[in-house]
Amino acid sequence: MKIVVTATSKDISSSIDPRFGRSKYFIVVDTDTNEIVAHDNSQNLNAAQGAGIQAAETVVRLGAEAVVTGNVGPKAFRALNAAGIRIYLTNEGAVADAIRKFKAGELKEVSAANVEGHWA
Repeated sequence: MKIVVTATSKDISSSIDPRFGRSKYFIVVDTDTNEIVAHDNSQNLNAAQGAGIQAAETVVRLGAEAVVTGNVGPKAFRALNAAGIRIYLTNEGAVADAIRKFKAGELKEVSAANVEGHWA
């Protein structure tokens, strides 16, 4: 299974980026092979609008089945949900911690956005 974890830099020792749409990086993790690849999300960092939807489209193109992030707004939530991508929230620790918690089943899947759109 491929998951995407939002990150503040390119490696798994970095902190989880609390923003989904405006995350600096998406760390793609194949939980079957443990392959890890970082994808730059700079095109959405300063987007005037639509960052969440565009980020969701990127996650779909990356082949992810789940996202682990700190927060997700309503438009991004709807786009991910429509694509069948599950969403898990955590603001604690590094990307490596989030991966471990995901694999251990310690993260709870959410059924709604947890922030309003356009939050900073």
